[in-house]
Amino acid sequence: MKQSGTSALLQGAVQDLASGVASALRGGGHPSREPLDAPLRPTGDLDLAAARVLGADLLLPGVLDHTPPPGARELDLARRAFDAYPPPATAAPTVAWSHWALGRALHRVTGPSGTAPAPGRVPEPGPEPDASWLTGAPWPSLTHHLAVLAPLALPVEDCALTRVARGRTLDVARGFVRAVRRRDWYQAAGAGRWLTVLPDVPHTLGLPGGLDFVELMGGGDSRVLLQVRAARLIGSGVTV
Repeated sequence: MKQSGTSALLQGAVQDLASGVASALRGGGHPSREPLDAPLRPTGDLDLAAARVLGADLLLPGVLDHTPPPGARELDLARRAFDAYPPPATAAPTVAWSHWALGRALHRVTGPSGTAPAPGRVPEPGPEPDASWLTGAPWPSLTHHLAVLAPLALPVEDCALTRVARGRTLDVARGFVRAVRRRDWYQAAGAGRWLTVLPDVPHTLGLPGGLDFVELMGGGDSRVLLQVRAARLIGSGVTV
């Protein structure tokens, strides 16, 4: 029961963070936003774990153009989560890529051309993980993994994983349809976000209407809402 309770608390913390990001993407700002020179409240293990689960999307408002930069709390959470949860050598590829994406987002937001000052030391993201495991993955598996790594679905992003995805647009489109039919709204939202950055998406897919439907049915989940709003912004031509 204790493990179940802890899991529920973590899920709630992730939902709170995702809700703040979704609000910022809509132009409402982050509800936890504080002045950059304000003292930071203590960061607990639950906060750090939630930040690591959300990953690079915690900083998405500062990565996309014309969106508000993250506040001091988000920057601090991202940096601490990156340091606290390095992937072990035996980590699944999605874990390694998610960690790398978080480090890359920190550099984008706090680097010389970023939108926010560095919250102390900015960690190095390190070299790209291997992406060859995804090259021949069956399309349902491909869509599942890409949905998990939706924070890397960004305009002009160029890494080994995005290059694999660009060569499999039709497979991702099939995965999007499958996820909608299975009522897997989180996977559908993540696949939909990828489709906004992939080439040659079939017009017959009806992606804008599909995203509307995903939001209608799954928008009560803040992580779904975040992905749908990110997809719409990216699809409208917002850049990094």
